Amino acid sequence: MDKKKVLFVCVHNSARSQMAEALLKRLAGDKFEVESAGLEPGKLNPFAVEAMKDAGIDISGNKTKSVFDFYKQGKRYDYVITVCDESQAGKCPVFPGATATTRIHWSFDDPAGFQGTWEEKLVKTRQVRDNIKQKITKWLREDYQVIPSDS
Repeated sequence: MDKKKVLFVCVHNSARSQMAEALLKRLAGDKFEVESAGLEPGKLNPFAVEAMKDAGIDISGNKTKSVFDFYKQGKRYDYVITVCDESQAGKCPVFPGATATTRIHWSFDDPAGFQGTWEEKLVKTRQVRDNIKQKITKWLREDYQVIPSDS
């Protein structure tokens, strides 16, 4: 069976889409080919890096990527999942030319907008990470009858 191709997209590809990519790879990488990208790629969010490190996943070497670069490369996906929060819905990018793709939107708060001390921002980012993991786990169980091994 061919792996289903999934693209997680948010505005900057700096936190939410990076965490979602890493989590789906961890939970069901044997069944999915997973990438992430953004409309305006930024810098990798240090809180996302730390939150994932706490979960035993190292994304510190990841680079942010552009949806337009993937489009120019002719990449196609079975699923394009946007992970912008509702306040950014108007700016949340779509993958151009993906007519045969199933599009899904999951709303998660943007760690870039969190206020407070380092620890307070990290706690909030861990909550986003956990919410993303719960959403992916639910999607895998309901749509694919895949029970992730470390859920």
